[in-house]
Parts: sequence; C-alpha cells; structure tokens
Amino acid sequence: MNQHRQQVRAWWLYDFANSAYATTIQAAVFGPFYRALVTSSGGSEADATAYWAYTNSFTLLVIALLGPLLGAMGDYSGHRKRFMAVFLGLGLVATVGFALLGDDNYLFASLLYLAATVGWAGAEIFYDSFLPFICRKDEVDSVSSKGYALGYLGGGILLALNAWWIASPETFGMPSQGWAVRASFVSVAFWWGFFSIPLFRRMPADTPRRRALGEASPLLGGFLRIKRTFRHVRHHRQLLLFLLAFWLYNDGIGTIQKMAAAYGDELGFDMGQLVAALLVANFIGFPATYLYAVLAKRFGAKPMVLAGLGVYSLICVGAFFIDSAADFFMLAVAVGLVQGGVQALSRSIYASMVPHTQAAEFFGFFSTSSRFAGIFGPLLFGIISQATGSSVFSIASLVVLFVGGALVLTRVDVDEGAALARLEDAEIDPTQ
Repeated sequence: MNQHRQQVRAWWLYDFANSAYATTIQAAVFGPFYRALVTSSGGSEADATAYWAYTNSFTLLVIALLGPLLGAMGDYSGHRKRFMAVFLGLGLVATVGFALLGDDNYLFASLLYLAATVGWAGAEIFYDSFLPFICRKDEVDSVSSKGYALGYLGGGILLALNAWWIASPETFGMPSQGWAVRASFVSVAFWWGFFSIPLFRRMPADTPRRRALGEASPLLGGFLRIKRTFRHVRHHRQLLLFLLAFWLYNDGIGTIQKMAAAYGDELGFDMGQLVAALLVANFIGFPATYLYAVLAKRFGAKPMVLAGLGVYSLICVGAFFIDSAADFFMLAVAVGLVQGGVQALSRSIYASMVPHTQAAEFFGFFSTSSRFAGIFGPLLFGIISQATGSSVFSIASLVVLFVGGALVLTRVDVDEGAALARLEDAEIDPTQ
C-alpha cells in the first residue's frame, strides 16, 4: 500500500475513533445522565434540560474563542501533530473523569464536560487541517464523506455495546445500570485513544519552523497570525458567505445532536429507547453518507447540502408533534439519512476554498464558525424550555436556522472561492 493510501486510511480511522465521543457522550448517554444529576439536586425537569443546553452553549463559546488561535499556532509553529496530541490527551482524561462524578454534582459535571469537549474539538481542528495535505483535489469530497461514514460506524458500534451494558448490566458482571453508564464513559476514552494511534503514525511529520532571533513565540505568533487572517479572510468573499450559511444551519444540526436525547428523556422515553433511536440514526448514517458522496459527484456538493437542509426543516416541524417512541424513531431515521452527508460535504466545500498553505489557520476559523454560532441554538433551546416549561417549542424553533442557512448557501459560488484559493497558493509556491 502506498503512502498516500495509508495516510488516507489513518485519517479515516480517526473519525472512527473520535465519533465515539460524539455518539455516546454528546448525543446519547451523557445528556440524560446530566439531567439526572440536576434533578437529584432538586431541579425541575425543564431546568435539567435547560442547564444541559446552557452547558453546551458555554462550552461552544470557549471552543469558538480558542479555535482560531489553535489553528494559527499550528500553522505558525508547524507542530500540528504535537498540538493534536495535547488536546487528545485532555479529552481522554476528562472523559474518564465522568465515571467518578457524584450523583448530584452537576456543576463539576459541567466543568468536566467543558474540558473533555475542548479536548475533542481542539484535536479535531488539527485533524481537519490534514485533509488538504493528504488528498488530491479530485478526491476531497469522497475522502471527507467516507471519513464521516466510518465515524457513524465507529460511534455506532461502541454505542451498541454501551447500550447492551446499560440494558443488561448483570450479563457483563456489572452491579447496576448506573455502574454500566459510568463504564460506558471509560470505554469511550479507550476506544478514542486506541483507534487514534494510526493517525499519529501515518500523518506527515511536523515541520517545525526555526524562529529567527527576536521572532515571536508560537503563542504570540498565533495571535499575530489571527490578526493577519482577519484581514486576509475579508478577501475571500465566497468563503465568508459559505461560513455565514454554515453558522446558521450547523447551529441547528449541533443543537439537535446534543439535545435530542435530553428532549426524549423529558418526554418520558427510557434510556433503552433513546439509545436505540440514536443507534438507528448512526447505522443508517453509515451507508447514507456514502450515498451522499456518490450523489454529490452527479449533482454537486452544494445541491446535496441544500436537499439535506430541506429534510432537517421537516424534522423540526415533525418533532413538534411527537407523542410516541415510534415517532421519535422515525425522526431518528430522517436524521441518519442526511446528517453525515450534509456535514461531510460542508467540510469538503470549505476545504476546496482554503489555501493549502494556511490550512490549519483556516480550519481554526471553520471550527469557530461551527462552534461560535453554535452557542445560540442550545441557548435558545434552554431559554424557551425554561420559559414555557417544555422543550416542544424549542425544537420547532430550530427550523429558522435551517431555512436561513439554505437561503445564504444558494448565493455561494464555490468555483469562484476555489479558484481564489488556488491562485493564492500559486503566488506562494510558483511550482503550483
């Protein structure tokens, strides 16, 4: 196997690894677990959902502020793999810490979730920044989509095992369901860490820059580079327009991902039903994301993203009328059909408009675009939930984000943005 294929497969495998955090922790198990901590402390059901939403909003704010700095530091210093390893380590340690939480310590749970998610997102910034370096221009959509597809598979496999533990703890020698939930948190850390190893073995080696005497440190250099990037990105009109669209619709996607299990828990569905629905979404998402990549070759990436946003709008309306577990399952199927495809193609559209010479820096902005704007969806969800005493109106209100994002996306000229990126790379490297 040649080096290119080894690198691509190692890159895919990291999606297989870190998606365990997105499924078991963010989407399925930790939300209801956190709500139980709040209600054990005397909070109401609506308060429990709202506090979980506020925890996600604050976490996204921290990540949004860090994202551009991390990307700039990676480009400025050349230590992409080293920085990724640091944030991966933070995420793994904090994830194991979930298992040690007391039964009513929801404030400390919020802090641990902040640390773990900052580690997960920080590592992902540097992981995403490898994409332009390991792909030929004609395979970015395919490689990105297959990474997301394997992420669904990896996250789904571990979530299925965790669900079995939780449903039948005695089968695995566990004394209680609560014990099984905490064991599932530890399993995420081991899964995530183990399947990350090939990436660190196969990705291009760090190329540290030799700093001249008097040159700024990587931290200060990162801040200076952010300032330059803010000036630079203004010239990428199509990229900025795409980011605006992405801010809107990805806020809606992220809110559904993080709040769906808490929403179902508030409606009275048990943990087994919630996890089963999310498993359905994951295993449907695996082939559906591959199918999205195939359809994108025929119809184009942008039209396929727009189609997915139409489905998401219908999901928000349908969620308003949920009154049974069967309804929840139907919406999970709909999410599985479009979620991975929309996110994978969004990542590849962005990558096509990014100058390769500033990949980590621009992907820091990509992280900011998906997290900083992502603050408002969970925040809106929490406010409406507390104000009305129910999350029904909260989920329906998200349709505004999908419709608004779709309208902005229709105005993006991807070819023009990609041409500008190639021109800038050629100006830096005359051999291109």
